[in-house]
Amino acid sequence: MRKLYCFDFDGTLTYRDTMFMFLRHYNARRFYIRFVLHIPLFILLKLRLMDAETVKKSFISSVLKGERRSRIEEESDRFFNENFPAVMRQNALDFLNSRDPAQTESWLVTASLDIWVRPFAQKFNMKLLATEAEFRDDVFTGRFITPNCNGNEKLNRIRAEIKGRKFDKIIAFGDTAGDKPMLNWADESYFRFFH
Repeated sequence: MRKLYCFDFDGTLTYRDTMFMFLRHYNARRFYIRFVLHIPLFILLKLRLMDAETVKKSFISSVLKGERRSRIEEESDRFFNENFPAVMRQNALDFLNSRDPAQTESWLVTASLDIWVRPFAQKFNMKLLATEAEFRDDVFTGRFITPNCNGNEKLNRIRAEIKGRKFDKIIAFGDTAGDKPMLNWADESYFRFFH
């Protein structure tokens, strides 16, 4: 039986949201300054007066815009080495290590930016479906080349990637409302399974 596992990342496989962790790791001084400046936007987001994609793009851009791809990738690898496996839920690690690669395929489906999640996906031999950063001349523009990979967009990305391929069973794991479309669509789904 050929299975496809679709895993959310932050909060599902990890204990913490990696966006704030990575941006603080990348440049702590800039992170704290930009965090304070973004407090009004975070409040508007909490009050549902702004959408998450706009706030996320603004905050990530304020820390990483203009940085070279090589430096971001180097820091992403360093971030992974410093935080793996501590940031991962032990139950999730046990499950990931028990998969049979001959019978399963695994995709990491996350709203986080591809640049810092890629080392985690590579570690577990997963295809990465994430929000993708835009680079021009190997410099981060501060923009995304895909919509924020959350909510319905998660399901859109999965469907586009499947492209008519057949799986006997599709199993999804998530932990927030942003995972619901993916969870509702899958043959089998688990909410906060590793908590």
